[in-house]
Amino acid sequence: MATRRTARTAPTPLRSGSARSFRAVHRLVGAVVRRVRVEPFVAAVLGAVAAAALVPARGEAAEWLDRGVDVAITGLFFLYGVRLPTRRAVASMRDWRLHGVILAITFGLFPLLAFGCAPLVPDVLAAGVVFLCVLPSTVQSSIMLTSLARGNEAAAICSASLSNLLGVVLTPVLVAGMLSVGDGGLPLSVVVDTVLVLLVPFAAGQAARGLLGDERAQAWTARLAMFDRAVIVLAVYTAFGKGVTGGVWGRVAPADLPALLAVVAGLLACVPACSALVSRGLGFAHGDRVAVLFCGSQKSLASGLPMATVLFPGAVVGITVLPLMLYHQLQLLVCTWLAQRLARSAPAGGPR
Repeated sequence: MATRRTARTAPTPLRSGSARSFRAVHRLVGAVVRRVRVEPFVAAVLGAVAAAALVPARGEAAEWLDRGVDVAITGLFFLYGVRLPTRRAVASMRDWRLHGVILAITFGLFPLLAFGCAPLVPDVLAAGVVFLCVLPSTVQSSIMLTSLARGNEAAAICSASLSNLLGVVLTPVLVAGMLSVGDGGLPLSVVVDTVLVLLVPFAAGQAARGLLGDERAQAWTARLAMFDRAVIVLAVYTAFGKGVTGGVWGRVAPADLPALLAVVAGLLACVPACSALVSRGLGFAHGDRVAVLFCGSQKSLASGLPMATVLFPGAVVGITVLPLMLYHQLQLLVCTWLAQRLARSAPAGGPR
């Protein structure tokens, strides 16, 4: 009897190999789950997308929501103006080579790559790829990643701020020029909305910052830290809801998404590689090379989503920002890993 029990429970080579394979897969999945963490803000944005798909606003509720989003975006760009340190950004232009390279990547290399990438995705997604490529850099992520990689944090602060200052003007201009809407430009109503909803509040915020002073302005905007994220989540819900009620999402087939993901991943692979080659070729120190890499390759979800609601028709805003949302999550994952590797290779004796 004992012999039979032993024979029954003895592992066969096949079972033993299967168990080892299962444990290996389990360890791999666990490692991926631990590394791929969705930040709360991105989770809230994805939740807004799901809510819009299930319960989009309709009729009079949708009209009131549109008006509320317009007012909220106006306030949001006023806060952006108050928050960005203009004097520090302008003063930083003394290091014109460093900031010139970063701006050339953000508003030069990216748009050039858009011409090659946009034809690789279906027409309904092409405008979103172009829009992604003409956006300014992030502020918070660029600074955080540069600091994590032991790079020139001061340069990252100045360059990211300057990118956002210029982006309020350059992004609408590049959208108009590259997409050739209508008879070669954006409709007059969109130009008026851009000025009234984006530029005027931003300029007013900059003027208010001058009156408040840097310290008081930072303290004031810190109290409203959640306002900008709440506005963006609301704008996402409105944009995706319009796409659902307008039937626009029926034009995107599941088979189109792998091509979009490949294009987004290709941009994130190409731009950092080009940034590293250019900054190394110009003889930049490690800290400056890090600032170029991260400030040049990041794209701002915080600025992009509100801008899209102003620049594009309501029914297609959701599709237009889809490439940006994919890029944003991917850039956080890839660039955090890259920053950790660069930190280990930084010269001894300090972050610079």
